Amino acid sequence: MQSKKASAGEPAQRVIKKYPNRRLYDTNTSSYITLTQVKQLVMDNTSFVVRDAKSNEDLTRSILLQIILEEEAGGAPMFSEAALANIIRFYGHAAQGFMGTYIEKNVQAFTEIQAKLADQSKQLTPEMWAQFMNMQNPMMQGLMGNYVEQSKTMFETMQDQMQKAFGLGKR
Repeated sequence: MQSKKASAGEPAQRVIKKYPNRRLYDTNTSSYITLTQVKQLVMDNTSFVVRDAKSNEDLTRSILLQIILEEEAGGAPMFSEAALANIIRFYGHAAQGFMGTYIEKNVQAFTEIQAKLADQSKQLTPEMWAQFMNMQNPMMQGLMGNYVEQSKTMFETMQDQMQKAFGLGKR
């Protein structure tokens, strides 16, 4: 999770306790919260950790995966069955660690492109917005071209690292 700087009197990382009855307790607000509220913490870039109330084990990843599962079960899934099957195939494979880094860096690059677009759109007047809409195809192609090029470079770097580390050849 990205962390926000703590203000005076606020902890640097919010602690949520998960109890055996599957309830989540936010120690910051001293109240029970729902998975939807945890999702909102993610959307707000709030730094938090989910801990088992008895063992103090870090359950943050499993809660985040649960949120993804619920989103995927909803109306418009992000991952196709083929994409999920391919991700599963990397578990236990020598490239598992590299694949995680590759996905993380690609999502980060895509997020940065999205943030740049959002920042630029704040400065648009209605007239500028109309011009933007007329030019969006070439601009999006340029942005996506940069993204694809970054992705290709990361993949080639990953292949080189795998070749060096595992003696694997490029395909």
